[in-house]
Amino acid sequence: MKKSAANILREYGPFPGAERVNGVTFDGQHVWFASGDKLNALDPASGEVVRSIEVASHAGTAFDGEFLYQIAEDVIHKIDPKTGHILSTIPAPGNGGDSGLAWAEGTLWVGQHRGRRIHQIDPETGKILRTIESNRVVTGVTWVDGQLWHGTWEGDDSDVRRINPETGEVLERLDMPEGTGVSGLESDGGNCFFCGGGGSGKIRAVRRPG
Repeated sequence: MKKSAANILREYGPFPGAERVNGVTFDGQHVWFASGDKLNALDPASGEVVRSIEVASHAGTAFDGEFLYQIAEDVIHKIDPKTGHILSTIPAPGNGGDSGLAWAEGTLWVGQHRGRRIHQIDPETGKILRTIESNRVVTGVTWVDGQLWHGTWEGDDSDVRRINPETGEVLERLDMPEGTGVSGLESDGGNCFFCGGGGSGKIRAVRRPG
């Protein structure tokens, strides 16, 4: 397993009226982050929040190229980012213990926090298609270049790790600085991860290796 210290490129926030960052996603232009009762669109160039949608947003956030998906307690809402309207709702696999959400291969990938699992689910029905076991609490999920990464956060220890999507074996680990948690994880499609910072109210851009 490769192991290295996370290279934090930039910090955003904290943001007025957003005490927590519960999930993050990237639509190619804005970083959307969940702050409890709102989804907020952050311009990563200026560091400014340019728009907010009032919707329950308690954990992971994802973007499928057109629509946003947001965990709200024990369900996942599909949201039109243009109007802010909820288009449909499916059950979340962890029944409220969900954390982390990603879109890949036409499906949703949902982290289960204390369950230490990642579920691949049908975005129309919520049916679990497969489950990957992790040996750590899962606090964020993202796919990039065919690689599955997830965030962890236990006590003062937090990291971002690449795992084998078939076996759950840890292949690579980026250790965050002590006291710096990860709550929500998303790739920009290139060499950067956006990591939610939980109760710090911050988002951190972290360099992706390779």
